[in-house]
Amino acid sequence: MPFRFVHTADIHLDSPLRSLALRNPALAALIGDSTRQALVAIVDLCIDQKVDALVIAGDLYDGDQTSMKTARFLATQLGRLHEAGIATFKIRGNHDALSKITQELILPPTVKVFGGRGEKVEIAGKGVAVHGISFARPQAPESLVPKFRPPVADAVNIAIMHTSLAGAPGHDVYAPCALSDLHGSGFDYWALGHVHARTQHAGPRTVVMPGMPQGRDINEAGPKSVSLVTIGDDRRITVTEWPTSIAQFERIPVDLGGIAGWREAVDAIEQAVGRMRDRTEAPHLVGRLMLSGRTPLAWRMRRDRDLLLAEIEQRLEAGGRTWIDRMELAVAAPGPVEDAGSADPVRELGDLMRSDAMRRHGVRETVRDLVRELRDDLPGEARGFSGGTEAEFEAYVEALLGEAGEDVLARLAAEPAGDR
Repeated sequence: MPFRFVHTADIHLDSPLRSLALRNPALAALIGDSTRQALVAIVDLCIDQKVDALVIAGDLYDGDQTSMKTARFLATQLGRLHEAGIATFKIRGNHDALSKITQELILPPTVKVFGGRGEKVEIAGKGVAVHGISFARPQAPESLVPKFRPPVADAVNIAIMHTSLAGAPGHDVYAPCALSDLHGSGFDYWALGHVHARTQHAGPRTVVMPGMPQGRDINEAGPKSVSLVTIGDDRRITVTEWPTSIAQFERIPVDLGGIAGWREAVDAIEQAVGRMRDRTEAPHLVGRLMLSGRTPLAWRMRRDRDLLLAEIEQRLEAGGRTWIDRMELAVAAPGPVEDAGSADPVRELGDLMRSDAMRRHGVRETVRDLVRELRDDLPGEARGFSGGTEAEFEAYVEALLGEAGEDVLARLAAEPAGDR
C-alpha cells in the first residue's frame, strides 16, 4: 500500500505580533490567532486525506514560551491525529530548542520527537524508514548530515532536518550543508525546515523546503502551504502543494500617475485591491498599499493620508475579509511650472531638502543613529526592517529622509502663505 504523509515546518505557534495591525484590533486578533488556525488546517488535512503521518521539520514553537494554553492547544491537535491513527514525526529546530514547552509537554504515544544523536523509525509493513535529528541547542553551526544513521536497505528513507542549506536571505545560518550532500546521501526524501519560502530542489532525490504554512507579516508575503507526499508501491514519490494560509500578505502596487481627482484615485486603489483579492488563495487578504506616480494629489495624500486610508478601508468593508496593514506613499507632484512672477518658498525649501546640503549638516548622521538604535533594541527576528546589508541599511535611511521631507512639504503647502 502507498505511504502518504504531510510535510510542514516553521509553524511558529503563537508567534507574537511584531508591529502588525496595532491600529486595528480586529486584524491584530486575526493574525495573532493565524498560526493556531494553520495548525488546525494541517491536522484537518491529515485526517481528511487519511494520511499515515504528519512530519514537522522544526520550529513548531516560536522560542522561549511559557504559556500552558499553547501546550494544551497543541496536545489537543496532536491528540486528534492520535485518535485518527496518524503518527507524528517531529524534530526540534532552533526556536524549539528555546521553548520550555518542549521539555514539559506530555505528547500522545503516536508522536515521535527525534533526539540530537540521529535516530530512525522503521514503519512495519510499509517499507519506509523515517530518520531525524533535533537541535539540542539554539545554535547549530555545523552540518548535521554526517550524524544521520545510514539509510535502511530496501526501504524508502525519509530524512527530517532543520537547515539553512547553503544560506538564504533573511535567515541565520543553521546546520549548513550543500544540496549535493543531500542528493548524494542515499536518502529518498529530505523533509527540510527553517527557510520560510517554499522550494523543491531538483536532483536525483526529492528535497523539499515546504516554507511556512502561515505568514506573519508583509516580509512573509504570498501564498503559504504544506506538502502532501505520496510514496507509491513502485517507490515513486509525488509531492502536491496544499494551501494552508488563513491570511495572505501581499504588497499591492498602485500607479496613480496622471490622476488628478480624489475620487478617481480612491477608485483606482480599490480596483487594484480587488484584483489582488481575486488572485488570493487564502480566506483573508492583508495588503500593503504601495502608491506611486506623479499626481497633483501628491501633497494632499501625504497631508491627509489618514483620511485616504479610512476612505479606502470603508470601501473594502463591503467585500469583507480584506485588510490594509499599511499604506506607503511614493507619489510625487508633477514637474514644476515656470512662474517668473514670484518665488514659492515651499518649493525652494523642497529643493534644499532634496539637495546634499541637508546631508552635510549632520541630518543624515542623526537619522542613521536613531534607526540603528531602534534596530538594535528590537529582538533578532524583527531587525530586518532596515535591510540585511550595509547597502540596504543606507538605502533605507535615504528613503526615510526623503519620505519625511515630502511629508513636511505637504503640510507646509497646505497652509495659507500668511501663516508660514
